[in-house]
Amino acid sequence: MKVVGFAGYSGSGKTTLVESLIPMFKQRGQRVSVVKHAHHRFDIDHVGKDTWRHRQAGAFEVVVASDRRLALMREFERATALSVHQLIAELDDAVDWVLVEGFKHSDLPKVEVWRAAAGKPACYAEDDFIVAIATDSPRQLPQTTIRPVLDLNAPDAVAAWLADNQDQFVYRSELHA
Repeated sequence: MKVVGFAGYSGSGKTTLVESLIPMFKQRGQRVSVVKHAHHRFDIDHVGKDTWRHRQAGAFEVVVASDRRLALMREFERATALSVHQLIAELDDAVDWVLVEGFKHSDLPKVEVWRAAAGKPACYAEDDFIVAIATDSPRQLPQTTIRPVLDLNAPDAVAAWLADNQDQFVYRSELHA
């Protein structure tokens, strides 16, 4: 599998870019998984549903599945910060691409998503794991760079760049076990 992170501050366009890339890879016959970092409490379950009731009763894990979907919910007894590598290890090995949103401090190769209008600093100058910058304002980048500068408004070009450079995104799980 190939793994690439998309890092940037809130409001930079990471979700929109990742959302655009998924169908482009699928059109190329590639299977895509996404790992998303959540900064706050979230829940995919609904009050009163069977799975919610099982969790409320104290189940450590609840797996719900149909012939179309599987969801695993795991309750941590205390706050637990899983690494991006632990989350990737949970994914199906047969996936072609894993698009990681968030985890901007990880050691994964990343595309920084940066917009001048957001008023947030760029991170590429201090982060050796950033391999490219996707931006809608290349002339306003705070520092010159030898990294590829991709057009944030042309996700097809970003997908093509990723496909053309896929060897640098091959994930070696044994390095993170």
